[in-house]
Amino acid sequence: MTELRRALGFRDLVLFYLVTTFSLRWIATAAAAGPVSLVFWMTAAACLFVPMVFTVLELSSRYPEEGGIYVWSKRAFGPFSAFVTGWMYWATNLPYFPGLLYFAAANALYVAGPSAARTYGASPPFFVMFAVAGLGITVLLNVLGLSVGKWLSNAGAIGGWIPIAMLVAFGLYSWSKYGAATPITAASLKPGTGLKDFVFLSTVAFAFGGVESASTMGDEIIDARRTVPRAVIVAGVLIAALYMIGTWCLLLALPKEQISGLQGLLQAVQTMATKSGVAWIVPIAAATITLNAVGGVGGWFAATARLPFVAGIDRFLPPVFGRLHPRWNTPYVALLVQAAIAFVFIFLGQAGTSVRGAYDALVSMGIISYFIPFLFMFASIVKLQREPAGPEVFRVPGGAPVAKLFGVLGFLVSVAAIVLACVPGEDDPNKTLAVVKIVGGSAVLLAIGVIIYFMGKRRS
Repeated sequence: MTELRRALGFRDLVLFYLVTTFSLRWIATAAAAGPVSLVFWMTAAACLFVPMVFTVLELSSRYPEEGGIYVWSKRAFGPFSAFVTGWMYWATNLPYFPGLLYFAAANALYVAGPSAARTYGASPPFFVMFAVAGLGITVLLNVLGLSVGKWLSNAGAIGGWIPIAMLVAFGLYSWSKYGAATPITAASLKPGTGLKDFVFLSTVAFAFGGVESASTMGDEIIDARRTVPRAVIVAGVLIAALYMIGTWCLLLALPKEQISGLQGLLQAVQTMATKSGVAWIVPIAAATITLNAVGGVGGWFAATARLPFVAGIDRFLPPVFGRLHPRWNTPYVALLVQAAIAFVFIFLGQAGTSVRGAYDALVSMGIISYFIPFLFMFASIVKLQREPAGPEVFRVPGGAPVAKLFGVLGFLVSVAAIVLACVPGEDDPNKTLAVVKIVGGSAVLLAIGVIIYFMGKRRS
């Protein structure tokens, strides 16, 4: 079999983490809850993001080969756990791709002007067509190889800085000239204890996921044992800072009641640009926000396709999944199958609901699927402390006791996030249908994975 090409260096990896972990849409989602979202960001960072960063740092340094979270789970708990981990991590993106592309579509409308946004902003056919086109471009670039596909994720990461810079500039300008559009007081920073508050916290925690993604491409990273940990630390600091600064500036620019999870960031830029007499900048912001979201799809698509690829090599999936393209040395079968199933989810997510309801359902399904592999990842860091680590391994500061503490904390937060993700969104007109989609869809994905594993085991 032709070998994979090592195409990702330190800079590529930092940009990759930024585009897969830092998503502009979560700033709008958080800011819609008001100033208390700043407290939730800090809570999610302390309880999940910090444990995740150090877990990935050590595990990727111990076991830097292709497969990442799949390999770690296999090392700790054996092939069945590895397959379930890889399957659910891969399945996460089936609903996540359309959800992120819906966000891109909502902002892309503003490139054509406010009239297009009013006309097509609640049009399911437009959102479906945009998602299909965006996914098609992503598939093509990734089949051509990471040396080509990485430029989509790199461009998406760089594109994300432009609207953030605009938001910070306009937010500070608005604050100095008009005062804060959303007053930030001690009372507004006090978190509630209701169910919806905990549901919101689980969504914020989900926004921090992604620093484990590049490890699935370990054999395509230059000096992965050293490059991944260094990139994780640099990107981790930037991501946490960008989320909190971006949310704060959005609250300075707009009242929380006017912020939408789908278009809130662009709304803030549009409002402040109009006040400042530079409305011409809005289409530029819309284009870069759209590019950031599509770049995120490109990054995630590349990372997760490596999981069915390594499962094909291990014979848990048909061996054809482990096949590389004879010209581009890419796992093209895994990429194309993943694309075909994601296309189906674009239409399933829209069935029987509004655009907003479809968006919420897709996000919730993604949270459940995504946090199940985290249970294995955090459990792995605890169990694998038994194995000796050589001098070349980056260890969690404080050694095994701190690593185990991070593992237990991350595991408990992941369990809570899975349970809370089952609660439907307030804007969904049919809450029963939403619960069936969220829980039923996730359960079906898990069951299919278990069946495929035992079928593959019988073949081998």
